[in-house]
This record gives sequence, structure tokens and C-alpha cells, in this order.
Amino acid sequence: MVAAILSVAFFVIVRSVAEQAAESTQDDILSASATAIADSLRSEGSNVMLDLPYSALSMLGTLSEDRVFYRVFTGDGTLTGYDDLPLPDRTPHRGQPAFATFDYRGDPVRAVSVVRPVGTGTSARDIIVTVAQTRLGLEQTSRTITTTAMGVGAGFFLVATGLSLWAASAALAPIERLTGAVARRGPHDLRPVTADTPAELMPLVNALNSFMARLRASLLRNEDFIAEAAHRVRTPLATVRAQAEITHRKLNKPEHRRAMREMIRAIDESARSAGQMLDHAMVKFRTDTLAGDTLDMRALIGEVCDRLGATADLKDIQIVRNLPDEPIPARGDGILLQAALQNLLDNAIKYSPEDSRIVVRVEQGFDLKVSIQDEGRGFGDADLTRLKTRYTRGTNVGDIVGSGLGLTIADEVTRAHGGRLEIVTNQTGVGACISLILPRI
Repeated sequence: MVAAILSVAFFVIVRSVAEQAAESTQDDILSASATAIADSLRSEGSNVMLDLPYSALSMLGTLSEDRVFYRVFTGDGTLTGYDDLPLPDRTPHRGQPAFATFDYRGDPVRAVSVVRPVGTGTSARDIIVTVAQTRLGLEQTSRTITTTAMGVGAGFFLVATGLSLWAASAALAPIERLTGAVARRGPHDLRPVTADTPAELMPLVNALNSFMARLRASLLRNEDFIAEAAHRVRTPLATVRAQAEITHRKLNKPEHRRAMREMIRAIDESARSAGQMLDHAMVKFRTDTLAGDTLDMRALIGEVCDRLGATADLKDIQIVRNLPDEPIPARGDGILLQAALQNLLDNAIKYSPEDSRIVVRVEQGFDLKVSIQDEGRGFGDADLTRLKTRYTRGTNVGDIVGSGLGLTIADEVTRAHGGRLEIVTNQTGVGACISLILPRI
């Protein structure tokens, strides 16, 4: 835009200066021609005589195809030339040519008039010599100058644009290198930027590094807070529940025992909701800094089953492990995968009736599929595609404590590892089957 404005300004200035120079040249030639004619005037007695010099008019005729007109006026009439050629409105001063532009015989002309005294003494009189020339040559010169100026202006614009693009590219190259160095990083890479940048960009690089350092410290503090909060919340609630159970066994009145059972249920709901909300927050943070550790899924599943085995035993639920004998290699974040499996197995235990079975199965094909199949209530008539949404539960489990976050946690963990969560009704009978499908390494 700036180059275009400068090019237009350059064109206007060059054309204006060139036209003024061409007009000034024509004026000088006209003035010289009129002066040459005036110098040829002489007095013979009372008569004014003129031997018209050929060179006076030929110097105008050789410059272009313009027509030339002249008039010598003695005061009493025209001595020679074109009678209808207009005289100047005011008589010029001696030695000072007067210029004018007007239309004559259908063409614009440029005219000059000079005054020359002829005679001696009191008989001397002023003779007006007027010479005019059409402006066709001037217009042609103006068009030539305009075309040249346009070409020069266009060339200037192209050169200026090319230089501007080159300068902009050179100026933006360090920024592009810095952008590439940051864009190529993963979401968990908060190391300081060390890309080669000029001194002018060092304040920006320093500010960016300072921001990433503060962000890294903030993320670590948040993760530590979530882990500490989970411990601080679960432990007191577990203690309160244990005391409530003891008190419940000591009460004799039915209404007191009923009130204590409601209290225990509220504690269970609070503990589960708080625990799963903290687990969900932990999943959110860790998926941004997902670890890529090499894991043994067989060992990870076994650890989760052992941890929840006591809970299953309280309901006489048998956890059947249909696992291969050899390790199952996988890559990912062990803490997140453990949280996902624990939530799925905990849901299976919670919604399964007493004296039932839960089958944990691993299938290794193109993908790694970990399925947890129970004999519980299933999902009723709930929309299976919406069960992964936060705080969404089946339509037939209102009497069981739950927060509606278990499947959400499992789904987010699976998607963070490039897999998917599959929810189906148990094809072999009642219950449900939830599967973690992960890419194999």
C-alpha cells in the first residue's frame, strides 16, 4: 500500500515537473523568435520596415508539427502577419515578454508578445510583435513523459514491492523460527525456548520462557494439590463412616438406626463424589502432560483387581481374570490407566448383585481390548452414547450411590491414549460390558 502511494506520488511529481519544463522550453523558443523579429524592425522616414528573418520562424517549425502564427502591430494596423491574431490585453513593458494561452482557429495556442521601439526622438513608436504556436507538440511531449513516468512508476512499485516482501521475509524469519520451535513441542514440553533469535526478539523470548516457567510451577502445584486433597478428603470421610457403622450397630430404636443408615448413605455419596471429582481433575491435568511409559497391562489389571477384591468379597462377588500368562506390553500413563480400570471395576462391583461374577478379559488383536463384564442391572433404557457425559447415569440405578463420573473418567483416559471406550449390554445375559480399546505397540 505504501509502495503504491509512493509510486502514484512519484508519477504525479515527474509529470508535473516535466510539463513545466516542456512549457518553459516552448516559451523560451517563442520569446527568442519574437525577439528576433523585433530586432529586424527598422524605421525609414515615417515608415516601419521589416525584413522577416527566416530563422525566427524556422526555429519553431523544426521542433514539431505545430503551426506557427505571427503578427506585427504598429499601432495603426498590422504591418505583417495574421490580422486576427489577438494582441495582449495589456501592452507589455519594454524588454519583458508577455505570455498567454488561448484558442485560435480551433486549436489551443501559446503566444508571446514583445514591444520594441522603432524610430528616433519624438517620432519613435512602440511596435508589438506577437508570435503564437499550437500546443500539439507540447501535448505529445506530455503524453510521452506521462507514458515514461507511468513505466518508471510501475517499475518503482514492482521493485519497492519486491524489496518490501524481501525485507518483511527477512524480518519475520526469526519469528517464524521461534514459532516453529514452540509449535513442534508437545503439550507437556515447557522447557525454555533456546531458538536462535536476534537481539530485538530477546525480550519476547525471555517473557515467553518466564511465562512457561510460571505455568510449569502452577501445573505442578495443582497436581500436588489434587493428590493431597484426595487423600485429605477420603481419609476423614472413611473415618466418619467407620464410626457411623459402629454407632449403627449399637442403636436399638428403629428410627435411630434408620437415621444412621441415611447418614452412612450420605457419607458414602459424599466420599464417592469427592473422590471421583478429584480423580476427574487429576485426569484432566495429567492428559495435558501424558506420560509415555512402557507398561505391563497384565500386571496393571492384576493390581486393580487385588485392590478392589476386598470390596467384591463383601458382596460375595467373584472377579474372574481371563488374562494371558505372559506380560501384555502397552505404552501410556500408568496412573491414568489404573484410574480408568479402577472406576470401571468399581462400577461393576457396585451395580452387581450379591453372589455374582465379574469377568475381566483381555483380547489382543489389531488393538488391545480390556473388557469388564458384570451381571448387574445394565443401563435400563438409557441412551448409551450419553453415558460418557459427566454426571449422567443409567435410568435404573437411582437407589445406588454414584456420581456419574466413572465412565467419563474412563472415556477421557482412553481417548488421551488414542483409543476409545465401548459400552454395550451384556450379550450373554443381564448386566453390562465396558471395554477399553487401546492401540497396541
